[in-house]
Amino acid sequence: MAKGPIKTRVIFLLILFCGSAVGSRTSCFSFIQDDISNDGVCKSMVEPQGYACEEHTVTTQDGYILSLQRIPLGRSGGTAGNRPPVLLQHGLISDGVIWLLLPPESSLAFSLADNGYEVWIANSRGTKYSSGHTSLTLNDSWDWTWDELVSYDLSATVQYVHSQTGQKLHYAGHSLGTLMVLSALSKNQLVTMLRSAALLSPIAYLGQITTALAKIAADTYIAEEVRGLGINEFDTGDKVINGFLTQICQNPGVDCTNMWTASTGQNCCLNSSIINVYLDHEPQPTSTKNMIHLAQMIRTGTINMYDYNNKEENVKHYGQPTPPAYDMTNIPQDFPLFLSYGGADALADVQDVKRLLSILKDHQGDKLVLNYRDNYAHLDFVMSENAKEAVYDSIIAFFKLQ
Repeated sequence: MAKGPIKTRVIFLLILFCGSAVGSRTSCFSFIQDDISNDGVCKSMVEPQGYACEEHTVTTQDGYILSLQRIPLGRSGGTAGNRPPVLLQHGLISDGVIWLLLPPESSLAFSLADNGYEVWIANSRGTKYSSGHTSLTLNDSWDWTWDELVSYDLSATVQYVHSQTGQKLHYAGHSLGTLMVLSALSKNQLVTMLRSAALLSPIAYLGQITTALAKIAADTYIAEEVRGLGINEFDTGDKVINGFLTQICQNPGVDCTNMWTASTGQNCCLNSSIINVYLDHEPQPTSTKNMIHLAQMIRTGTINMYDYNNKEENVKHYGQPTPPAYDMTNIPQDFPLFLSYGGADALADVQDVKRLLSILKDHQGDKLVLNYRDNYAHLDFVMSENAKEAVYDSIIAFFKLQ
């Protein structure tokens, strides 16, 4: 582990993690709660757009209470039931609201509903609307990584939607949401309940990421040091800083669409109007342990379970001295996959995506569809003003074939 005075490292941590993890808000600590609506996602984001919406909850096997939203119909109405279900899974430091930031005519969630699909929106543990637990307090509920998102959250949400609809699901994930489903498929989990998967900014391997911020954070073991200080919740949200940024971004001549460039790559096609909507709802917390897990992936270039860096602890958790790998070669070759990736993405780097594609080279030809956007970076896939034409229309066409 890198050495250095604790004071210097903590200052660096605050600048790097809190100021740049998403690039919008700059506090690791939740001293002040956001004052955005607590009415839920349906009332705050879906119903005002003219769509029916239902709030659901599901409890994972390890006790986390997750929020789900169901959009049963398109804006023009019709008959609910028997529509093919689609589950939307957000990525790191966001929640299900990320699918609802764009106007209805541009949003993947609303476009799916208008095209005859029953849309379900997932919200992973620790986010604003999924912060409950059956026994743990909020302060004690951060001992997890994306391993648990795969084993518990994804499993619970897929099973719940499957049981509610009686149908196999289509799945669409962004960023970490793609790693979750790829890892589940590599373990032959949920295959019988999923119909297909669309992966936006597919995260599997992280060894070639080009964002210097994430690489420096990983190489200097910042997340490990943060957790060593007893900070188990990684939260970049702060009401005061958020309000300050919002005021700045509202000024004529100020372009805030590039605030994420240092961490995500140069997003090509964000409309300035989406920034304030984003700042009203995002970013969301995750666990510091999850950030450690991702840093391990960056350093090693592998897709392994969380490494406790202690043989005894690894044996205790896994029955072996090293963490098991998620073997992507085990993904069923006949499972339909749609991968959309961008040439400017600094997190889902093209070289890392190509490494994944080389593993999927024996996938049945008609079951693997690629969509490459040369000028897209990480957030374009969920926030770009032309994402519907560039990506979403192709996803809907892909789903209709499965």
